[in-house]
Amino acid sequence: MFKNKHSLAALVCALLAIGSFLGPKPAFAQDTVGPVSGTPVEPTLEQRLADLEAYVNNSARTEGVASKIAGPGPGHNAWQMTSTALVLFMTLPGLALFYGGLVRSKNVLSVLAMCLGSAGLVTILWFLVGYSLTFSGGNAFLGDLAQACFNGMKPGNVGAGYYWISDYVWAMFQLTFAIITPALIFGATAERMKFSAVLLFTGLWMFVVYFPLAHMVWAPNGFMCGPLNANAGIKAIDFAGGTVVHMSSGWSALVLCMILGPRLGFGREPMPPHSMVLCMVGTGMLFVGWFGFNAGSALGADAIASNAFTTTFLCAATAGFVWAVAEWIFKGKPSVLGFCSGIVGGLVVITPAAGFVTPAGAMIMAVAAGIVPFFAVVYMKKMFGYDDALDTFGVHGVGGTMGAILTGVLASAEANPVVEGLRAGLVLNQLKAVFVTVALSVAATTVIGFLIKWTIGLRPSSESETHGLDTTDHGEEGYLLD
Repeated sequence: MFKNKHSLAALVCALLAIGSFLGPKPAFAQDTVGPVSGTPVEPTLEQRLADLEAYVNNSARTEGVASKIAGPGPGHNAWQMTSTALVLFMTLPGLALFYGGLVRSKNVLSVLAMCLGSAGLVTILWFLVGYSLTFSGGNAFLGDLAQACFNGMKPGNVGAGYYWISDYVWAMFQLTFAIITPALIFGATAERMKFSAVLLFTGLWMFVVYFPLAHMVWAPNGFMCGPLNANAGIKAIDFAGGTVVHMSSGWSALVLCMILGPRLGFGREPMPPHSMVLCMVGTGMLFVGWFGFNAGSALGADAIASNAFTTTFLCAATAGFVWAVAEWIFKGKPSVLGFCSGIVGGLVVITPAAGFVTPAGAMIMAVAAGIVPFFAVVYMKKMFGYDDALDTFGVHGVGGTMGAILTGVLASAEANPVVEGLRAGLVLNQLKAVFVTVALSVAATTVIGFLIKWTIGLRPSSESETHGLDTTDHGEEGYLLD
């Protein structure tokens, strides 16, 4: 379109000059000041073009250069807000419908209430202290309270998350991760845990497990943040939450369901899903929302986001097909539940690797995601006899652990240059991060679970459980029959 770079530069200069003359200056715009007169000094054309190049490349502004766009960059910020909405969509209504369809009809509302309760309680905790404990200063294991109640944060400030996104949007994006993580746990305890116990467990678990773990993995001074912390004790990588979200929730789910005990009649009477239609709809919503989860973790609309978008799509769709084929071979028929479980398993496994592996690596992970969690769900659960009602451990615990390890094996500098400096010893570091995550999740959940069991109790009465949690805990019914 443009014959040479000089005509392009002239056009950019003209547009910037017109915009500067006509447009109002935002409150967060920064000027440089002359050393003698104290009058503002306009940045040069070269400086302004450097700013634009940094924006287009989603990279750091040139140090010491005055900026006319000192606040969030509209394109990257818009993608981050979209990603935030997509991740919330994963919980409400995605996970709610996915889990809701898998339980019996008398407990469907209890699952929806659990997701709604997590969204509300975690949001309050995040605003009060959670965000600050996760991302504000502190030490290698936990942040401080400097940004409690979002103290000092402004919508026009950038840098807390990345160069071109608002600090507010960064905080909300991370909030959606914090909301879905405890909600995942209660798939394992569905149909037999009191709502009051659900809320108390969530509140305690966020402080003991989620906030410290997210800080260790994603904060610039975090103990396991290989990409950002040159002095990290464990130089591991986790693109979008394999350890923070899926392993922590999956392993916690296993421990909690064992403390809780099986559902009444488990192993003696059938407990089929009451609506595979709702389950499939929820699966589709999770699939769509997961693009915000993984591609959004690039923190901008750039090449890394494109890679994460592609690997997520490939791994999820392929794993769904592989799981169904495995079910066809070993159980005689490919079920809709098998397709749904495989898709979610693929999404879980690719999460820590989405921005670090190539499409070929994603396809390798997809095959593993369709086979290993399948055997964990179908055979391992039966072998050990625990009642993981909605297979949270089999999919998120087993899948998340495998994904974290395979990330170390398959991560490639071709997909993300940051891998180059971390390649040496990466598999060992991933194994160390897995160990820390499992140890923290299991130990903390054991203490919290027994604490609640010995105080307010975890389970409703046998009569209430038989009647259904919808009416006993919430005074409503999901389906009113004439």
